[in-house]
Amino acid sequence: SMLDKTGVAGFTSDPSLAHGEPVVGINVEDITVDIGSSRILTDVCVQAPQGSSLSILGPSGCGKTTLLRVLAGLQKTKSGSITLDGRCVVSDQVNIPPEQRNVGLVFQDWALFPHLTVLENIVFGLKRSDRKAPTKEIMELLEMVGISELADRLPSSLSGGQQQRVALTRALAPQPSILLLDEPFSSLDTGLRVELRSEVSDLLKLLNVTSVFVTHDQDEAFTLGDEVAVMNQGRVVQQDTPWEIYRHPTNSWVASFVGEINQIPGVASGGTAETSIGTVRLCNTAHGAVDVIVRPEELVLIDGTDSLITRVDYFGHDTIYEITTSSGVDLRCRRGGSPSHQVGDRVDVKHSGITTVSFPK
Repeated sequence: SMLDKTGVAGFTSDPSLAHGEPVVGINVEDITVDIGSSRILTDVCVQAPQGSSLSILGPSGCGKTTLLRVLAGLQKTKSGSITLDGRCVVSDQVNIPPEQRNVGLVFQDWALFPHLTVLENIVFGLKRSDRKAPTKEIMELLEMVGISELADRLPSSLSGGQQQRVALTRALAPQPSILLLDEPFSSLDTGLRVELRSEVSDLLKLLNVTSVFVTHDQDEAFTLGDEVAVMNQGRVVQQDTPWEIYRHPTNSWVASFVGEINQIPGVASGGTAETSIGTVRLCNTAHGAVDVIVRPEELVLIDGTDSLITRVDYFGHDTIYEITTSSGVDLRCRRGGSPSHQVGDRVDVKHSGITTVSFPK
């Protein structure tokens, strides 16, 4: 595991605890970016307290990587301001170059130098004097990340997971206060991706590094981010905790992008809506025609006559049923464990009773 040590010299302990006020690690205000005649980012705002982790989640082409490049100083902005670790790096008057921002970068393809050993790759970004004789801190970092025995090997002899660890260690070697990671696990297979994800997340917490992960994978965004900023078409649509984004999405696009939804027509009167699956409690007050957003795991199936099961997919830990109601609404229902109903069974569909969101039709 990466976490053999309790701490590393050189990385600061958490200053926000001393004063009771969380220190702002990243504050992006109203950033707009044009590339050529195209507007890529529009009035983007995101925040992350020092030492926290922010996931940027969105579909391909929504501007996630551009936002990361703006934070790193690799992309010019049209307007807006950015404060990193308490220092303004971008405003109408200021544009601090990348090498003076104290920011580390981990790219999607890791970008290791093939002709340099692991250790030479890791110290490449350090001052020349520190490259010759790596410090105790660097050797401790290699040990924490679990790659000290690979120091003399060339990247071509390493597995994908090992190369990922080298890229991460290289980005952490100059002791950045902020680490930016662009889809860092996308080329690893699933089991390794999940393992590395939790290790990297624990390591960054231990080192008190503020981190920004760009990803299009909801599971990854939710497990890595203390908060998640959901982007679409160059804008941040919602930034909140994973729980809030899943339970209280700001619109139906966010609802369907993070997880699966059933969109059930209903008529709302205050805190409830009447639907084809009965009365559903709402967490937002609404009136008139609405679409009620119901997650598949919120539906309950009981033997009955109203609806027909048209498909059953068993995944081991749970089962997904596709159902058509007598009123012609298609629903997806997720229940834990093995299938208790088969294709062709007739059932009644009820709602679990948890409060859910609705949006006006």
